[in-house]
Amino acid sequence: MNLAEAIERAIGEPALRLTRLGGGCVGDVARADLASGRRVVVKSGDAASGLEVEGDMLRHLGANGLPVPAVLHGEPGLLVMEYVETSDGIDGTVEEHAADLLAALHGVEGTAYGFAHDTVIAQLPQPNAESADWRGFFRDQRLMAMVQSAEAAGRLPSRMRGRIEKLAGRLDEWITDPGPPSLIHGDMWGGNVLTLDGRVAAFIDPAIYHADAEIELAFATLFNTFGDRFFDRYREHRPLKPGFFEERRDLYNLYPLLVHVRLFGGHYVDSVDRTLERFGC
Repeated sequence: MNLAEAIERAIGEPALRLTRLGGGCVGDVARADLASGRRVVVKSGDAASGLEVEGDMLRHLGANGLPVPAVLHGEPGLLVMEYVETSDGIDGTVEEHAADLLAALHGVEGTAYGFAHDTVIAQLPQPNAESADWRGFFRDQRLMAMVQSAEAAGRLPSRMRGRIEKLAGRLDEWITDPGPPSLIHGDMWGGNVLTLDGRVAAFIDPAIYHADAEIELAFATLFNTFGDRFFDRYREHRPLKPGFFEERRDLYNLYPLLVHVRLFGGHYVDSVDRTLERFGC
Protein backbone atom coordinates (compact mmCIF):
# COMPACT_ATOMS: atom_id res chain seq x y z
CA MET A 1 0.00 0.00 0.00
CA ASN A 2 1.44 3.39 -0.97
CA LEU A 3 1.17 6.51 1.18
CA ALA A 4 -1.82 7.99 -0.67
CA GLU A 5 -3.73 4.73 -0.22
CA ALA A 6 -2.78 4.61 3.47
CA ILE A 7 -4.10 8.15 3.98
CA GLU A 8 -7.42 7.34 2.33
CA ARG A 9 -7.77 4.19 4.40
CA ALA A 10 -7.00 6.12 7.59
CA ILE A 11 -9.24 9.18 7.19
CA GLY A 12 -11.58 8.27 4.35
CA GLU A 13 -10.44 10.97 1.93
CA PRO A 14 -8.19 10.59 -1.11
CA ALA A 15 -5.01 12.63 -1.29
CA LEU A 16 -4.63 14.42 -4.62
CA ARG A 17 -1.08 15.64 -4.02
CA LEU A 18 1.74 14.92 -1.58
CA THR A 19 4.48 17.49 -0.87
CA ARG A 20 7.54 16.51 1.13
CA LEU A 21 8.17 18.67 4.18
CA GLY A 22 11.38 19.11 6.17
CA GLY A 23 11.98 18.22 9.80
CA GLY A 24 11.29 14.51 9.64
CA CYS A 25 13.56 13.15 12.36
CA VAL A 26 10.99 10.41 12.88
CA GLY A 27 10.04 8.93 9.52
CA ASP A 28 9.02 10.97 6.49
CA VAL A 29 6.82 14.07 6.70
CA ALA A 30 4.52 15.27 3.93
CA ARG A 31 1.66 17.66 3.37
CA ALA A 32 -1.31 16.02 1.71
CA ASP A 33 -3.81 18.07 -0.29
CA LEU A 34 -7.11 16.23 -0.03
CA ALA A 35 -9.96 16.02 -2.51
CA SER A 36 -12.15 18.06 -0.15
CA GLY A 37 -9.73 20.99 -0.36
CA ARG A 38 -8.29 20.70 3.12
CA ARG A 39 -4.68 19.89 3.95
CA VAL A 40 -3.20 17.47 6.46
CA VAL A 41 0.29 16.58 7.59
CA VAL A 42 1.28 12.94 7.37
CA LYS A 43 4.17 11.26 9.12
CA SER A 44 5.08 7.78 7.99
CA GLY A 45 7.74 5.31 9.03
CA ASP A 46 8.28 1.77 10.14
CA ALA A 47 6.18 0.15 12.85
CA ALA A 48 8.86 0.87 15.48
CA SER A 49 8.95 4.62 14.85
CA GLY A 50 6.57 5.41 17.73
CA LEU A 51 4.18 7.51 15.64
CA GLU A 52 1.14 6.17 17.46
CA VAL A 53 2.79 7.26 20.73
CA GLU A 54 3.40 10.71 19.25
CA GLY A 55 -0.29 10.92 18.42
CA ASP A 56 -1.24 9.98 21.97
CA MET A 57 1.14 12.61 23.37
CA LEU A 58 -0.34 15.33 21.16
CA ARG A 59 -3.84 14.39 22.25
CA HIS A 60 -2.80 14.53 25.90
CA LEU A 61 -1.24 17.98 25.52
CA GLY A 62 -4.27 19.24 23.64
CA ALA A 63 -6.59 17.96 26.33
CA ASN A 64 -4.55 19.97 28.84
CA GLY A 65 -4.83 23.25 26.97
CA LEU A 66 -1.64 23.41 24.89
CA PRO A 67 -2.15 24.34 21.23
CA VAL A 68 -1.12 21.33 19.13
CA PRO A 69 -2.21 19.94 15.76
CA ALA A 70 -5.39 17.90 16.00
CA VAL A 71 -4.65 14.21 15.52
CA LEU A 72 -6.87 12.67 12.86
CA HIS A 73 -5.36 9.19 12.89
CA GLY A 74 -2.51 7.42 14.64
CA GLU A 75 -1.18 3.90 14.32
CA PRO A 76 2.26 2.26 14.21
CA GLY A 77 3.97 3.72 11.17
CA LEU A 78 1.35 6.36 10.31
CA LEU A 79 0.26 9.64 11.90
CA VAL A 80 -2.20 12.05 10.26
CA MET A 81 -2.63 15.54 11.75
CA GLU A 82 -4.26 18.79 10.81
CA TYR A 83 -2.08 21.17 8.81
CA VAL A 84 -1.15 24.28 10.81
CA GLU A 85 -0.54 27.50 8.90
CA THR A 86 2.67 29.29 9.90
CA SER A 87 4.28 32.61 9.06
CA ASP A 88 7.15 34.23 10.91
CA GLY A 89 9.70 32.82 13.33
CA ILE A 90 10.03 33.35 17.07
CA ASP A 91 10.12 37.00 18.10
CA GLY A 92 9.61 38.65 21.48
CA THR A 93 5.83 38.61 21.22
CA VAL A 94 5.86 34.90 20.45
CA GLU A 95 8.18 34.32 23.40
CA GLU A 96 5.71 35.98 25.76
CA HIS A 97 2.81 33.95 24.39
CA ALA A 98 4.88 30.76 24.70
CA ALA A 99 5.66 31.66 28.33
CA ASP A 100 1.94 32.01 29.07
CA LEU A 101 1.19 28.65 27.47
CA LEU A 102 4.05 26.71 29.04
CA ALA A 103 3.51 28.18 32.49
CA ALA A 104 -0.09 26.97 32.29
CA LEU A 105 1.04 23.54 31.10
CA HIS A 106 3.54 23.30 33.96
CA GLY A 107 0.69 23.98 36.34
CA VAL A 108 -0.80 20.62 35.34
CA GLU A 109 0.64 18.45 38.09
CA GLY A 110 0.86 14.68 38.28
CA THR A 111 1.02 12.43 41.30
CA ALA A 112 4.56 11.24 40.46
CA TYR A 113 7.45 11.93 38.13
CA GLY A 114 7.25 10.01 34.87
CA PHE A 115 4.08 9.03 33.07
CA ALA A 116 1.48 6.29 32.88
CA HIS A 117 3.37 4.73 29.95
CA ASP A 118 6.69 5.10 28.18
CA THR A 119 6.93 7.79 25.53
CA VAL A 120 9.50 8.72 22.89
CA ILE A 121 11.88 11.59 22.21
CA ALA A 122 12.51 11.72 18.47
CA GLN A 123 12.41 8.01 17.63
CA LEU A 124 14.16 7.01 20.86
CA PRO A 125 12.37 5.20 23.69
CA GLN A 126 11.83 7.36 26.76
CA PRO A 127 11.20 5.22 29.88
CA ASN A 128 8.71 6.69 32.33
CA ALA A 129 8.25 4.30 35.27
CA GLU A 130 6.63 6.59 37.82
CA SER A 131 8.58 7.61 40.90
CA ALA A 132 8.21 9.95 43.86
CA ASP A 133 11.97 10.63 43.70
CA TRP A 134 12.83 13.18 41.00
CA ARG A 135 16.59 12.89 41.45
CA GLY A 136 16.42 9.11 41.12
CA PHE A 137 14.13 9.37 38.11
CA PHE A 138 16.41 11.87 36.38
CA ARG A 139 19.48 9.78 37.21
CA ASP A 140 18.17 6.36 36.13
CA GLN A 141 15.51 6.98 33.49
CA ARG A 142 17.00 10.00 31.80
CA LEU A 143 20.79 10.25 32.19
CA MET A 144 21.82 6.62 32.59
CA ALA A 145 19.16 5.20 30.27
CA MET A 146 20.35 7.49 27.47
CA VAL A 147 24.00 6.78 28.29
CA GLN A 148 23.30 3.08 27.82
CA SER A 149 21.48 3.71 24.52
CA ALA A 150 24.20 6.03 23.16
CA GLU A 151 26.99 3.69 24.22
CA ALA A 152 25.26 0.67 22.66
CA ALA A 153 24.90 2.61 19.41
CA GLY A 154 28.64 3.35 19.40
CA ARG A 155 28.07 7.10 19.69
CA LEU A 156 29.30 7.68 23.26
CA PRO A 157 32.89 6.76 24.16
CA SER A 158 32.90 4.15 26.92
CA ARG A 159 35.36 6.25 28.94
CA MET A 160 32.61 8.81 29.53
CA ARG A 161 30.24 6.44 31.32
CA GLY A 162 32.18 6.58 34.59
CA ARG A 163 32.23 10.37 34.54
CA ILE A 164 28.48 10.56 33.98
CA GLU A 165 27.89 7.98 36.71
CA LYS A 166 29.97 10.13 39.05
CA LEU A 167 27.87 13.20 38.28
CA ALA A 168 24.64 11.19 38.53
CA GLY A 169 25.65 10.12 42.03
CA ARG A 170 26.05 13.73 43.13
CA LEU A 171 22.72 15.19 41.92
CA ASP A 172 21.62 16.08 45.44
CA GLU A 173 24.42 18.68 45.52
CA TRP A 174 22.56 20.75 42.92
CA ILE A 175 18.96 19.53 42.92
CA THR A 176 18.00 20.18 46.53
CA ASP A 177 14.40 21.30 46.13
CA PRO A 178 12.87 19.84 42.97
CA GLY A 179 9.59 21.25 41.81
CA PRO A 180 6.35 19.26 41.77
CA PRO A 181 5.68 16.76 38.96
CA SER A 182 4.67 19.15 36.17
CA LEU A 183 3.46 18.11 32.75
CA ILE A 184 6.05 19.17 30.15
CA HIS A 185 6.23 19.15 26.38
CA GLY A 186 9.71 17.67 26.67
CA ASP A 187 11.40 18.72 23.40
CA MET A 188 11.39 22.49 23.50
CA TRP A 189 13.54 23.68 20.63
CA GLY A 190 12.61 26.25 17.99
CA GLY A 191 11.75 23.74 15.28
CA ASN A 192 8.92 22.45 17.43
CA VAL A 193 7.28 25.87 17.85
CA LEU A 194 4.98 26.87 14.97
CA THR A 195 4.08 30.56 14.85
CA LEU A 196 1.51 32.71 13.08
CA ASP A 197 1.03 36.49 13.31
CA GLY A 198 3.07 36.93 16.48
CA ARG A 199 1.49 34.01 18.35
CA VAL A 200 2.27 30.36 18.94
CA ALA A 201 0.09 28.49 16.48
CA ALA A 202 1.06 25.03 17.75
CA PHE A 203 3.72 22.99 19.48
CA ILE A 204 4.73 19.78 17.70
CA ASP A 205 6.91 16.68 18.24
CA PRO A 206 6.45 16.30 22.00
CA ALA A 207 8.24 14.00 24.43
CA ILE A 208 5.91 14.33 27.40
CA TYR A 209 6.16 13.22 31.00
CA HIS A 210 5.79 14.74 34.47
CA ALA A 211 9.05 16.37 35.60
CA ASP A 212 10.60 19.24 37.45
CA ALA A 213 9.44 22.00 35.09
CA GLU A 214 12.95 23.45 35.12
CA ILE A 215 14.11 20.72 32.75
CA GLU A 216 11.79 22.18 30.11
CA LEU A 217 13.05 25.70 30.77
CA ALA A 218 16.63 24.48 30.47
CA PHE A 219 15.94 22.80 27.12
CA ALA A 220 14.39 26.07 25.87
CA THR A 221 17.81 27.72 26.25
CA LEU A 222 19.97 24.93 24.79
CA PHE A 223 19.49 26.01 21.17
CA ASN A 224 18.42 29.57 21.96
CA THR A 225 14.73 28.84 21.44
CA PHE A 226 13.64 31.48 23.97
CA GLY A 227 15.41 34.36 25.68
CA ASP A 228 14.80 37.13 28.17
CA ARG A 229 11.30 38.03 27.00
CA PHE A 230 10.19 34.45 27.63
CA PHE A 231 11.71 34.19 31.09
CA ASP A 232 10.53 37.62 32.21
CA ARG A 233 6.97 36.66 31.29
CA TYR A 234 7.25 33.13 32.70
CA ARG A 235 8.31 34.55 36.08
CA GLU A 236 5.06 36.50 36.23
CA HIS A 237 3.29 33.14 36.42
CA ARG A 238 5.83 30.86 38.12
CA PRO A 239 8.87 32.19 39.99
CA LEU A 240 12.24 30.56 39.29
CA LYS A 241 14.17 29.19 42.24
CA PRO A 242 17.72 30.46 42.84
CA GLY A 243 20.44 28.50 41.09
CA PHE A 244 18.59 27.64 37.90
CA PHE A 245 20.67 29.70 35.49
CA GLU A 246 23.85 29.26 37.50
CA GLU A 247 23.80 25.45 37.84
CA ARG A 248 20.66 23.45 37.16
CA ARG A 249 20.18 24.67 33.59
CA ASP A 250 23.43 23.07 32.44
CA LEU A 251 22.83 20.01 34.57
CA TYR A 252 19.37 19.39 33.11
CA ASN A 253 20.58 20.02 29.56
CA LEU A 254 22.87 17.04 29.88
CA TYR A 255 19.86 14.87 29.01
CA PRO A 256 19.00 16.49 25.64
CA LEU A 257 22.71 16.61 24.86
CA LEU A 258 22.89 12.86 25.42
CA VAL A 259 19.84 12.43 23.19
CA HIS A 260 21.72 14.30 20.46
CA VAL A 261 24.80 12.19 21.07
CA ARG A 262 22.66 9.08 20.58
CA LEU A 263 21.12 10.47 17.40
CA PHE A 264 24.07 12.25 15.81
CA GLY A 265 27.30 11.75 17.79
CA GLY A 266 29.92 14.20 16.58
CA HIS A 267 30.40 17.52 18.37
CA TYR A 268 27.62 16.75 20.84
CA VAL A 269 30.09 14.42 22.59
CA ASP A 270 32.31 17.46 23.14
CA SER A 271 29.34 19.34 24.60
CA VAL A 272 28.75 16.52 27.08
CA ASP A 273 32.46 16.58 27.94
CA ARG A 274 32.31 20.31 28.68
CA THR A 275 29.26 19.86 30.91
CA LEU A 276 30.98 17.13 32.89
CA GLU A 277 34.05 19.33 33.34
CA ARG A 278 31.77 22.18 34.44
CA PHE A 279 30.53 20.00 37.32
CA GLY A 280 33.92 18.58 38.21
CA CYS A 281 33.42 15.12 36.72
